[in-house]
Amino acid sequence: MSGLSGTHFGTLSDGTEVRSWTLERAGVRVRVLSYGGIVQSVEVPDRTGRAGNVVLGFADLAGYEEHPGPYFGALVGRYANRIGGGSFPLDGRTYEVTRNEGPSCLHGGGRGFDQRVWDVIPDGPYAVRLSRVSPDGEEGFPGRVEVSAVYALEESGALRIDYEAVTDAPTVLALTNHSYWNLGGVDGGPESTTGHELRIDASRYTPVDADLIPTGVAEVAGTRFDFRAARKAGSGYDHNYVLDKGVTEAAEEIAELYDPASGRALTVATTEPGLQLYTADQVTGPFAPGCGVALETQHFPDSPNRPEFPSTVLRPGEVYRSRTVYGFRVRD
Repeated sequence: MSGLSGTHFGTLSDGTEVRSWTLERAGVRVRVLSYGGIVQSVEVPDRTGRAGNVVLGFADLAGYEEHPGPYFGALVGRYANRIGGGSFPLDGRTYEVTRNEGPSCLHGGGRGFDQRVWDVIPDGPYAVRLSRVSPDGEEGFPGRVEVSAVYALEESGALRIDYEAVTDAPTVLALTNHSYWNLGGVDGGPESTTGHELRIDASRYTPVDADLIPTGVAEVAGTRFDFRAARKAGSGYDHNYVLDKGVTEAAEEIAELYDPASGRALTVATTEPGLQLYTADQVTGPFAPGCGVALETQHFPDSPNRPEFPSTVLRPGEVYRSRTVYGFRVRD
């Protein structure tokens, strides 16, 4: 079977219906929810040909409502990652945004894009288009922003996510997908991913303070942050990597995650300049810490307060565009 199908998934506590869309192609099956733009599952074969789900998620809607904090599989916005102090300057004015992680604004505030119901329509035989309007002032962010995200399966079975947005007033915008990958499979209870092998094409990263806000840029050479050569992912990471390629118009491969036990390998290609590595050490709920690896393609944390970082400002007349592609293959 291949193609596209949609079905009722559940009803939120406020009575809103949530639908699930299934994309299937080249042996890959992906389920996407209208709630939060969540990638609920990604089923890919291991080296024996047996398919298994490789992202953390819940079988029902109640799980996502009860455990929003880990952002399982969600479309994150308006601003992926953290804004220090819960404020930022723009065109001579300071904007106060929701502080939902100590003094910081994390992943768009208390009720970001991950907790909104998106409009979903087919976008060809192997794709769906999610869209919503984020009103001016949502979580404190300025401007009325029209956002869309296309989830598509390419001929190879790779999952491509294309983001696009426009605004009617100057604002800041940074979007990402927050899937936690466990290439050993999550059915029957996921095991630790500390044995997964990881490569990231980044010679630098952004060290952080106690609130996980960047303090600058540093070299990875000679530190535990050096993944330029593949090695075990380990634990204790929630850091942004400064990708060697920088911002690009076309998505370029910048990382690979590999599970020696199953043979599954995940490649990540993106147009973004950064990649947040989070080894899920603080995940709570039904999953144990360290049972997934988040590889969040992004602009840098706290960029609105750091003019030396790549800009995340979006102005009227401009179009925000970002692409990330997750590729799947089996290694011997």
